Amino acid sequence: MSLLERLNEDMKLAMKNKEKEKLSVIRMIKAALQNEAIKLGKELSEEEEITVLSREVKQRKDSLHEFEKAGRTDLAEKINTELTYVKEYMPEQLTEDEIKEIVKEAIREVDASSKSDMGKVMAVVMPKVKGKADGSLVNKIVVSELSK
Repeated sequence: MSLLERLNEDMKLAMKNKEKEKLSVIRMIKAALQNEAIKLGKELSEEEEITVLSREVKQRKDSLHEFEKAGRTDLAEKINTELTYVKEYMPEQLTEDEIKEIVKEAIREVDASSKSDMGKVMAVVMPKVKGKADGSLVNKIVVSELSK
């Protein structure tokens, strides 16, 4: 089942069950996917769909951080709920150990030895973990592995 089909099915269920917040989030995701398809002028591949979903997750995490910093717990709770719904459509996330293995492999692959090689390592790692790991976590792991 494609992502769009899954979203349509979940949208119908959310309507039947009168889940307004979930319905709203599904509509936002669908709109983001459709806007990206229009922008690219073609149907989205699975990888492009994951990119759009990752962008939606990142936007919500940024908003959550800002709302918490401003002490707006009401808005933070709303964004947290949205984040939960969006994450349902993301691929299963890698564990920290799995990311470390990918990073170590990339370090060997590009023969990195210091923090100055971080760009090379990130360029190899990010396509492998796209949509399956948070970029800031990957960055932190790369820095710690290159510091050893």
